[in-house]
Amino acid sequence: MREAKPFSISNITVTEAYKMIKSNMEFYGVDTQAMKAFEIRLNDNLYKIWNRMSSGSYFPDTVNTVSTSGISTVEDKIAQVVIRLYFEPCVESVFYENSYWKCPKEKAVKAVETIRENCWKKDWVLKFQIKSLFENIKQDFLLEMVKCHTDKKWIPLYLQRWMTVQTLEKKEIVLAENVKTKSVKTKNLEIHKNEIIRPLLGNLFLHYVFDDFMDKEYHSFFWERNLEEGIIHCASLEQAEDMLKVLKTRLDYYGQELDQKETKIIYCKDAYRKDNYENVSFDFMDFTFQPRRVKDRHGDYLTCFLPAISEKTKKSIREEVRGWKLQLKSSKDIVELSKMFNKRIKHWIDCYAYFYKPEAIDALRYINRCLVKWVRRKYKKCKKKKKAERWLREVANREPDLFAHWKFGI
Repeated sequence: MREAKPFSISNITVTEAYKMIKSNMEFYGVDTQAMKAFEIRLNDNLYKIWNRMSSGSYFPDTVNTVSTSGISTVEDKIAQVVIRLYFEPCVESVFYENSYWKCPKEKAVKAVETIRENCWKKDWVLKFQIKSLFENIKQDFLLEMVKCHTDKKWIPLYLQRWMTVQTLEKKEIVLAENVKTKSVKTKNLEIHKNEIIRPLLGNLFLHYVFDDFMDKEYHSFFWERNLEEGIIHCASLEQAEDMLKVLKTRLDYYGQELDQKETKIIYCKDAYRKDNYENVSFDFMDFTFQPRRVKDRHGDYLTCFLPAISEKTKKSIREEVRGWKLQLKSSKDIVELSKMFNKRIKHWIDCYAYFYKPEAIDALRYINRCLVKWVRRKYKKCKKKKKAERWLREVANREPDLFAHWKFGI
């Protein structure tokens, strides 16, 4: 890997990209069978990726538009991670703090706190979502933005080739829809869903289209953005309507449009803001912000505009728990189940129970219902539902740390 090449790309970075994908294949959308096939000749395949990228001969393989389980799929994903590892440090420092495109747990809590406080300061919110962001990005605009942040010529070169393949995929989706070939359509859409570098490029594009524009032209406004959705805090309904017009004009210039269903103006109604308006809630970053009844320090109830875990997020938690198939793990004991799943439960509590805890705990109690099914299958004496519930309650009282949500009551 020390041959003279037109582009200086480290073989160590290629190996690092492979290890990242290997450690989290589900996140990167890699099929186990494809990874096994790639690893049969691992060193040769990694050398092939490095050689093609360093020599300028790397082209994204269009085979993966119709097949998601080939070696070419793994190669392309590794190449994308390589590009991201080189390019992300170049642009991360220019992004604004209230642009939450890559939001770890600690930052997510702070973000929701900031939004909550801004909703208290301003009576109105313009919630917007951009429709088909990446499919409508003007490539010449985006590539110029990329060139402003790197002197490595191979990065815009390969990004342009990659975006050309994306355009071809989009055309094939339309063709698949026209001829009603469901299998091709589904695979194409899945590839679009799992792309690795799209969030970074999308955020760079919106940094200039929205974030930087707001900071320079409307510096007094509070705003937050999470990839293609965002909120602008306004002092009045008229101001929110004016900002909506400004936003439409700005996005139209860059070839973007708002999703009409997801874009709306919201009144932050509470005990002190009592006017009537059709929209008094909005979803953002897995939370629903709306008027909620809370008890103050004097023990009196009042209405505050607060965030809590959204119904969509609750549903995704229940779907993931169903995927655990606890009722089929009768060969395991309760301690083994705890070791398998408690880390994930703690993550959910850290993310969602910080705000309006009862809603988050309500979602996690679905785990108890699944555990009851496990008890009924495992123990003959607990075949009846009530006996299984009693057994689980006794264990929870005796060992409340087995599952993180048990400390809030079962």
